[in-house]
Amino acid sequence: MRLLFIGDVVGSPGRDMLQELLPRLKSKYNPHFTVVNGENAANGRGITPKIAKQFYEWGAGAITLGNHTFDNKEVFDFIDDDALIVRPANYPEGVPGRGYTFLKGMLGGELAIINLQGRTFLPPSDCPFTIADRIVEQVRKRTPYIFVDMHAEATSEKQAIAWYLNGRVSAVVGTHTHVQTADERILPGGTAYLTDVGMVGPRDSILGMEREAVIKKFLTGLPVRFEVAVVKPQLNGVMIDIEKGTGRALSIQRIVIDDDHPFME
Repeated sequence: MRLLFIGDVVGSPGRDMLQELLPRLKSKYNPHFTVVNGENAANGRGITPKIAKQFYEWGAGAITLGNHTFDNKEVFDFIDDDALIVRPANYPEGVPGRGYTFLKGMLGGELAIINLQGRTFLPPSDCPFTIADRIVEQVRKRTPYIFVDMHAEATSEKQAIAWYLNGRVSAVVGTHTHVQTADERILPGGTAYLTDVGMVGPRDSILGMEREAVIKKFLTGLPVRFEVAVVKPQLNGVMIDIEKGTGRALSIQRIVIDDDHPFME
């Protein structure tokens, strides 16, 4: 079983690159499951029903989110009705949307997709560890293929959740920081891990935003309006092969596409 996960899509540059490359990536790698993080897709903050529909048309099977889930008010109009969009599961009781879902594979099988949010340097939320315990126990009754998008700021928190879930899920991949890390590995229990998958968006930027505004913020400490940069984009993702029947990860491979690493058919 093969899972293709695409990093945080940032604004229109990220959407344009996803539209161009996602069908080609799927044609090249033939994944059973394709998941895209879309929490920055609408001008860098949140997602809209129109954008979600486009993601599905371009080849996404499901969409994960993060701390910007509710930054765009349009999300309230559809998040409860779209069973393939997953926001952090450790949000308080009663928050719209769902924290996990099941995605049917192209050639059979089901992938459980869980979205969690870290608590270090991010707004308060329920404990992702105890929430993960409850959800993993439930979904393992239905499928051995379990993917966790850990949306967090701190590397230590991402590593901790991966080791905590080691052997119980197929993969834990981090999102949120937009800089792809090079620490991909298979943990001893068969769980694939990567601290951060990176982003799909402007490469010569600061986390997808215009450089000048971010630098001014650091220099002055004053409020600054961040805008998505309009420069050449990059695409970051990860491909994970999972053993059929057991749900154990067999391999994990980072994907980098930019001017220095052109896409090869």
